This record gives sequence, C-alpha cells and structure tokens, in this order.
Amino acid sequence: MVTIKTPEEIEIMKKAGHLNYLTHEYVKTLIAPGVSTKYLNDEADKFIREQGAIPGFLNYEGFPASICVSVNDEIVHGIPSEDRILQEGDIVSIDLGVVVDGYHSDAARTYPVGKVNKEKERLMHHTEKALFIGLKEIKNGAHLYNIGARISEYAHKQGFSVVEELVGHGVGTDLHEDPDVPNFGKYNTGMILKTGMVIAVEPMINAGTKEICVLDNDWTIVTEDGKPSAHFEHTVVVTDDGYEILTGE
Repeated sequence: MVTIKTPEEIEIMKKAGHLNYLTHEYVKTLIAPGVSTKYLNDEADKFIREQGAIPGFLNYEGFPASICVSVNDEIVHGIPSEDRILQEGDIVSIDLGVVVDGYHSDAARTYPVGKVNKEKERLMHHTEKALFIGLKEIKNGAHLYNIGARISEYAHKQGFSVVEELVGHGVGTDLHEDPDVPNFGKYNTGMILKTGMVIAVEPMINAGTKEICVLDNDWTIVTEDGKPSAHFEHTVVVTDDGYEILTGE
C-alpha cells in the first residue's frame, strides 16, 4: 500500500535525510587507497549513533553491516570486510540508511578512490546526472514510470546499460515500501504520483552489459561482465509542482 506522509512525518524524515547527507559527507573524507571497507562501515555506524540515530541497514532482512560498500563491478549490497582494501583507481558505491524516530532515509553515492580512469569518471558523472534527470519527472499528477523512462533514455544515449532487476522504492516507517520505482519504463504509464508520497529514486548504471549475478554470500550483486557499475540515490517527497530532496543539505 502506498502511503501519503503527513507534514509532521515529512519533518521527521527531513531530519533522517539530513543526517544521511552528513554521514555521506563524513564517509567521503575517509575514502582513500589502503582503507578497508569495514573501516568505512564502522565509522559510519559510529557517526550515526553519535547523533542519536540508528543505521537503517544493520540486520535489515539479515544484512550483516550498517552500510553497503560496493567496489567497481559490485552494483549493490557489498558487505564491508577487513580484507577488502580500496585501491587507487577503484570506484566505491556507499549506500546507507538512517532511522530517526522510526522513520527511514536512504541515499547512495559512488566515489572515486584517488584518480580513476575516464571510463569510470564518465560512468559516475552520467549516473548522477541520470538521477537528477529522472527526478525532474516528479510532481503531483505525474506518472511514476516517467522517472525510469527518462533515466534509461539518458543512460542509453551515453552508451551505458541500466540494471532492471533492482529498483527504487517508497520510504517511510519501513526502509522499503510501495511503490517500486524502476529505472526504466514507458512514458505516461504507472501509478499517478500524489503530493506527500516519499520515494527513493536510485539508478544503477553499468559500463557494460545490464546482466547481473549474485555472489555466494547471497547479498552482493555484480555485473556479469565484470565491468564497473555506479549507483546514485536520493529520498524525495512529491510536492504539488515537483519534488523536494530529503537526503540533502
């Protein structure tokens, strides 16, 4: 069931979203060659708890960490490890959730580790741009699938592929609520967006094939061809004439 959030609920979600933004800003300062993905996880967990909030991902459906740290060909759900050390030229996607007073926020960014090659630079740049192009379709009365239609159209023009098995989602008192928000679709189809709906839009875009595989840990999803993937996500609320980003400054 899709819910409409009250102004009071949205204010709480803004607090969760802002702390999500601040956590990303903190983790960004720690990303460097030689750093383990577990270190990033532990520091993010500590930062969130010091602000009186809770990491939204820890133990969610059994996920064993507080944030997802996905490197290079890992699309999502990378499990932090002391043995996974970031290297110069990697790209790393950080996906994290924050819970404040029972309400979730969800946001992801992909970061360079030191200097990266042009292919990875282009992939990150255009994935983030695809997110904002998709967000422009959001407003009261718009069709949900216009978001994904715009994202996929833009990504394909850049020569990239769009992951179709993984989608965005509603956000609220649960991390994943209705509706699903795919990153592809036909224009003017899907449910009608209404003011007060809160959704996470999160394009996952690959440099090569759109095909994916799941690793033996049953969590981490990678590109089938081993080429890099990027992931950007914001939690937003639908407004009368557009949207407002909740996971921003």
